[in-house]
Amino acid sequence: MGGLGAIGLPGLIIILVIVLIVFGPKKLPEIGGAVGKTFAEFKKSTKGLIDDEDDSAKKENKKSDAS
Repeated sequence: MGGLGAIGLPGLIIILVIVLIVFGPKKLPEIGGAVGKTFAEFKKSTKGLIDDEDDSAKKENKKSDAS
């Protein structure tokens, strides 16, 4: 199906209103900060995995070139 990209702006606004009602306005900055830190950590980990994979591929190419 469409996945997360199919939500659109109206759906996103509805989700934000529901979150505001459930958690209240005082908790939203804390939740936003936690979500931001989580995404930053995920991005850093993903980049580290990609870099490790690239390094492994470069080492493998050097071994095959030396032979």
